[in-house]
Amino acid sequence: MNTTDVSSAGSSASLLTGPALAALRVESREEVSADVVSLTLADPLGRRLTPWTPGSHIDLILPNGMSRQYSLCGNRWDTYRYRIAVLNEPDGRGGSRWIHENVREGDVLGYGGPRNHFPLVPADRYLFIAGGIGITPMIPMIDQAERTDRPWRLVYGGRSRQSMAFFDDLERLGDHVHFAPQDEVGLLDLDAILADEGPGTKVYCCGPAGLLEAVEAACRHLPPYTLHTERFTASAAESSQDRPFTLRLTRSGTDIDVPPGVSALDALAGAGIGILSSCRQGTCGTCEVTVVDGVPDHRDSVLSEVDRQAGDCMISCVSRAQTERLVLDL
Repeated sequence: MNTTDVSSAGSSASLLTGPALAALRVESREEVSADVVSLTLADPLGRRLTPWTPGSHIDLILPNGMSRQYSLCGNRWDTYRYRIAVLNEPDGRGGSRWIHENVREGDVLGYGGPRNHFPLVPADRYLFIAGGIGITPMIPMIDQAERTDRPWRLVYGGRSRQSMAFFDDLERLGDHVHFAPQDEVGLLDLDAILADEGPGTKVYCCGPAGLLEAVEAACRHLPPYTLHTERFTASAAESSQDRPFTLRLTRSGTDIDVPPGVSALDALAGAGIGILSSCRQGTCGTCEVTVVDGVPDHRDSVLSEVDRQAGDCMISCVSRAQTERLVLDL
């Protein structure tokens, strides 16, 4: 990879607002399943990295201009290294394929974060349900449950054993882990998996949209706020008809018009206000902005119901406004 291109990408990215962007060097690359590569990342100058908590992700800024979100799945007590795992998705948006085909040990990539929109909350016990690459945020969560002496179990589904990342590592955890390769056992029996869960249990699920929808349906009998999910693709959500609205930026007093069919994120970019973004589908939370006044029309798949009711933030790539004006802390 051309390191000059990396430097150029980093310089351009540094114009973005929000948390400071920096660079990470690929310390090691490892194939952890048939289609998943794990990258261990460190500061190029050997400095400590920002601490993080289970459920956190970073945004990699690729030299080709793409920005993609990846869950941190390494040892969070190692303050000098981050670890991510990347599934090669030939029919995806190109970021994972680019990483698989181009990124090698010694390469330097820009990044933002870490951020956490999928935090592990205190509980009496945990049930983790992962599908495919959705296993990545679960690994540090399991470590946290172990360290706090909380009972836990993991149900891990995938197409086949060969496609399931970190299979050997998780197998060492014994009866806590139930593997469910689809080519061997079919789809997960969620009703049976959830049958014995009740008050005190928190259910964490990450994986494909079909799995998340099935888990949500199966958890309807459980107490509110039992289920916590992280999505890779946007969920269908009701929203009001697109209407024009205005963004008022408190720091400059600037007003920016947002017409129908244009996102707040793009309207801000058009006015020279760059916000770091990744998914552009309302699933990663990277482009979250603080709302000082006005009522957002939330259309994301990230914010909790508590966050939505508070109305003090919005995901700018998809959400709009219920009021004529939103005042942002920008």
